[in-house]
Formats: sequence, C-alpha cells, structure tokens
Amino acid sequence: MNITKNKVAAIHYTLRDDQGTILDSSQGRDPLYYLHGAQNLIPGMEEGLEGRTTGDHFQIDVSPEKGYGKRDPQLVEAVPRRAFGGQNIEVGMQFQTNDGQVVTVTGVDPENITVDANHPLADQNLHFDVEVIEVRDASPEELAHGHVHGPGGHH
Repeated sequence: MNITKNKVAAIHYTLRDDQGTILDSSQGRDPLYYLHGAQNLIPGMEEGLEGRTTGDHFQIDVSPEKGYGKRDPQLVEAVPRRAFGGQNIEVGMQFQTNDGQVVTVTGVDPENITVDANHPLADQNLHFDVEVIEVRDASPEELAHGHVHGPGGHH
C-alpha cells in the first residue's frame, strides 16, 4: 500500500539542519503516525512521502517555503515588561499568547521583553532521514476528525 491522500502512515525520522546537527528524531520513541493529505505535516514533508510504501528509506530536503516559512520581521515585537507580571523572564523562554500562538523571548531589557512569533525553524532548510514503518487505510472517525487516533485508528 502506498502513501496517498487519506492513508495513515507511520514513519521514523531524523531531522537535521544544513550543518548536520540533529534537531529532532523519533528514534527511541514510537513512530510518528499522521493522516496523509490532512496538513498534519509541513507541505515539503507530505510531498516527499507521497507514493512511498512500508520499508522505504529515503531523504527529504525541505526548503523554508515548504517548511516553516521565511522569517517575518513583523512577528517580532517589544512587549512592556509589566505584561509579564513579576515573572523572571529570560531569553529562550516560550509563552503561549491568548490566541494560542507560541512566542519565544529573544530580548530582555528593563522596560520591554522582545518576543518572536516566528517558528524556531523559520528560514531553515530541513533535511529528514525517513523510514516508512506502516501504511494503512484511515478509519472513518480519523477522516472525519482530520487526524490519527493511534496505531490502530482508535483513541
């Protein structure tokens, strides 16, 4: 069975940057299950998985445009320190905004906290080593919900 729209695929992956540094990996964990064609993965990853089958080992190289996008300078904002209450704020901390967006602290001064809402992997080329572990039909419930409900399609 091949990975096509509305199939569930299980993959093991290792993600590296242009320097070869490992950024993320499923090794030592359960494989990643996802519903193909439901935009559960970045576009370049889904495109690279299309048509693959169980047992395939391959590389997918994803440009920023097909990954987490280009950095948008308008997503960097100085927020008055008082908005964080009395918390001790340090560069690298992450917060979820009221609308659910995750921002990363990139600067701290006595008056303001600078936050960046760009994805941490924006502007980066992504290099995935991938192994397809399983491909199966999605359950009607998974199709209705637009995501996988576990290895066998159940919650």
